[in-house]
Amino acid sequence: MADLALIGGGYWGKNLARNFLQLGALHTVCDVSEETLASYNSEYIAVKRSNNIESVLNDPEITKVAIATPALTHFNIAHSALIAGKDVYVEKPLCVDTSEAEELIRLARTSGRILMVGHLLQYHPHVEKLIELVHEGQLGRLHYITSNRLNLGKVRQEENALWSFAPHDVSVILGLAGGLPEEVVCHGASYLTIGIADTTLTQLKFASGLRAHVYVSWLNPFKEQKLTVVGSNGMAVFDDTKSWDEKLILFRDYLTWTEGNFPNVKKQHGEPIIVPQTEPLQNECAHFLSVCSDRNRPKTDGAEGLRVLQVLKAAQKSLDNNGRGIDPINVNSKKDYFAHATAVIDPHANIGAGTKVWHFSHVSDNAELGENCNIGQNVFVASGVKIGSNVKIQNNVSVYSGTTIDDNVFLGPSCVLTNVINPRSEVNRRGMYEVTHIKRGATVGANATIVCGTTLGCYCFVGAGAVVTKDIPDYALVVGVPARVAGWISRFGEKLVFDQNGIAVCSATQERYAAITDQNQIVGVSHLS
Repeated sequence: MADLALIGGGYWGKNLARNFLQLGALHTVCDVSEETLASYNSEYIAVKRSNNIESVLNDPEITKVAIATPALTHFNIAHSALIAGKDVYVEKPLCVDTSEAEELIRLARTSGRILMVGHLLQYHPHVEKLIELVHEGQLGRLHYITSNRLNLGKVRQEENALWSFAPHDVSVILGLAGGLPEEVVCHGASYLTIGIADTTLTQLKFASGLRAHVYVSWLNPFKEQKLTVVGSNGMAVFDDTKSWDEKLILFRDYLTWTEGNFPNVKKQHGEPIIVPQTEPLQNECAHFLSVCSDRNRPKTDGAEGLRVLQVLKAAQKSLDNNGRGIDPINVNSKKDYFAHATAVIDPHANIGAGTKVWHFSHVSDNAELGENCNIGQNVFVASGVKIGSNVKIQNNVSVYSGTTIDDNVFLGPSCVLTNVINPRSEVNRRGMYEVTHIKRGATVGANATIVCGTTLGCYCFVGAGAVVTKDIPDYALVVGVPARVAGWISRFGEKLVFDQNGIAVCSATQERYAAITDQNQIVGVSHLS
């Protein structure tokens, strides 16, 4: 069904329009220029045109928005689209400020919307294969990466060569490296327009010893788009100017070692890596439509866009300061949560304002914690876990991948959450995790065990030491092994006593609750007022 609006139908927008049209998704093209709208020919006869963003965002037929406007406008348009309840695709960069990126990520999370960034190279079949080769260890330990993206024009006035050319390559390099660099150094110069760098050379230094260089320029007589990855066991070259079957060349075992432990270069012809031919941009557009349908996390989601933005901001700051080394994690960032000195916060963890992470706890990359949470001592939060706001997790609790915890949940000391129903040490079940969902306001008592694949209803209460093996209704009080319903409990935490009409009143708040019955047995509770 055509339910996507493209905002920005100009130079790059036309490419997005073509692909979304071919995929059957394009509903509207929106642009402030009537001339641009008129340039869409009869092929787009069924596609609506608009020069009013507000009317597009208010259209109930439109559930998705793709943004291809100048970078300075990305935040405001994306923010408005998320507020309007749309899934959002933003061309690179996500925005121009890290605090704005963090706000978009937070808004997408709290509103349950998809936020995806257009880092095109991540969807190139040869780059996908290159990343696979690296992660499989076929190149060994990575030594250095070089990226050249050079051309003669198109010269920009609204952004420099760094921001125009480098985001795609930075995105791929971070994917290969597996995280942010420790330091970013950038040199460059402006020749055509004062204050707009026409060429930049950026160096990324990683804790592993890996080094990467990104050289971009629109003042080069020949087009060059080449990424070279050098490892201890092999080298790979991705050259996007070559024919399809020559774009990715692998050089295996390029070194031999003498008895005196001296390296000798082994001359050899490279091995072309052949992959099925598909258009990267169509792959990217199709991926956006797919994650919107399946409600999965995009490969290049908001968090990935933020990491690229942190590197670009660090490079720009280094460029403005004559090549001074800049830490990208702290560049212009506003750390508005507390982490004890012994806590480990991975660089790609997303932690909301006012949250406190205490002694010896570990929050993994790509975990999401909302605002004003309290994470006690010796707590582990795994990658991919989503935790809402005002959640309290007491000491000695591990929250594993596959778990979603809504707002205002309480997890008592040493309670146990699992994520594999049939674990075996000899069997790798990574990625086969069961989904456990703890809904808003639920309480899990000390030393209770929650068997994975269950849902704990809103404001339910799991007694200390109970073992939960099946779903728990809203407002249920469960105890025992296995846990069984022993009563019903209000949002305030008071036991509910129902009268002959099936109505109970919370003794603390005077809120009213109605019993849901089946064959004269209470099987659920609804909150009345």
